[in-house]
Amino acid sequence: MPAPTPLDVATRSVQRLVKEEASYHKELDGQKARVEKIEAEIEAGTGDENAEYVLKQEKTAQAETEAVFGPLRQKIADAASKLEEQIALGESEGLGEDALVKAREMLAKGWEVVEKAE
Repeated sequence: MPAPTPLDVATRSVQRLVKEEASYHKELDGQKARVEKIEAEIEAGTGDENAEYVLKQEKTAQAETEAVFGPLRQKIADAASKLEEQIALGESEGLGEDALVKAREMLAKGWEVVEKAE
């Protein structure tokens, strides 16, 4: 099996970061749901004696997850810029069209994630 080309490496980098960002969104949604559930239990008086502590911990975890998005989106933007360079090099070197198509698709997804945040 031949070594991956710089274009393949850059494509996989953007792909991994986009998946990571989606995973953090899923985690954040779960945390928000848990916070709402605990708040409802506290309001209804059905929570246990350490519900306030658990709520504080969940809110802290939620804030930490939200703090990840800024640096992660910057990493995605940097990786997408590198991928753009590799696409240009690949086009000038006549790399296979399959690799270029996949790279362009991942580039579009990467920039979509970055622009969605702005």
